[in-house]
Amino acid sequence: MDKRLLSFGHGYSARALAARLVPEGWHIVGTTRSAEKMDAIAATGVEPLLWPGDDPSELIAEFPNVLVSAGPGPEGDPVLSALQAQISAYAGRMRWLGYLSTTGVYGDHKGGWVNEQTPLTPTTKRGLARVRAEHAWGAIPDLPLHIFRLAGIYGPDRGPFAKVRNGTARRIIKEGQVFSRIHVEDIASALELSLGAPSAGAVYNLCDDDPAPPEDVIGHAAALLGLPLPPAVRFEEAEMTPMARSFYAESKRVRNDYAKQALGWMPKYPDYRSGLSAMLSQGKN
Repeated sequence: MDKRLLSFGHGYSARALAARLVPEGWHIVGTTRSAEKMDAIAATGVEPLLWPGDDPSELIAEFPNVLVSAGPGPEGDPVLSALQAQISAYAGRMRWLGYLSTTGVYGDHKGGWVNEQTPLTPTTKRGLARVRAEHAWGAIPDLPLHIFRLAGIYGPDRGPFAKVRNGTARRIIKEGQVFSRIHVEDIASALELSLGAPSAGAVYNLCDDDPAPPEDVIGHAAALLGLPLPPAVRFEEAEMTPMARSFYAESKRVRNDYAKQALGWMPKYPDYRSGLSAMLSQGKN
């Protein structure tokens, strides 16, 4: 296997993948928009590339594996907006291209189950932008595209413990609301398995086995810390950012059976309880 990976938008999930691949001898180049993050990326064994800024065209020609984590903006997918011609020119030579999407593409199912064959009916601007981005990547001939639709991501430094400890956590109550989640380490393990066995055109839902109401997660985090249950606030009365409120516009349970079957993937953290317990034992928030 050619162990070279070009990572566009080298963020939270991509860093978790790199932590698995770098010790195995992979050469990873990760792009960032922030010059201040270059040293931190380099410290993980990943070669940083400031982009926009430096030109990654030569790397597209050389690197057979590409991970796209960058989300779509007002002008569509930022990678395709800038580099579609170069990607199209070398699509047939690529071995694997992974695109990190979201389960938000399925829209609202009032708590019902969805899988990879469920029609894409997003109800938010973010979800619609992701559907357009998926279609744009899928329209490139000969591209070995693999789409990973991620549920709500949590993990080290992205968990509920800090807010519970400092007293700012709230249990937002909206009747019938349920979310699927995924620990970042389980995203990384699925990506690594896919890199090892490419299947062009595949679409995978990545989530744990236990969709749950958000207030249950906050309550369990408080119990693990031995702290009082955070106060319950009705969704209609909660002070929330427009972004946070938009997540409550959709309620669904996401199935991960296909990823398990096709990749041989099993989440290390099959529910939020095991994931939160591991984070706490590791001293992570």
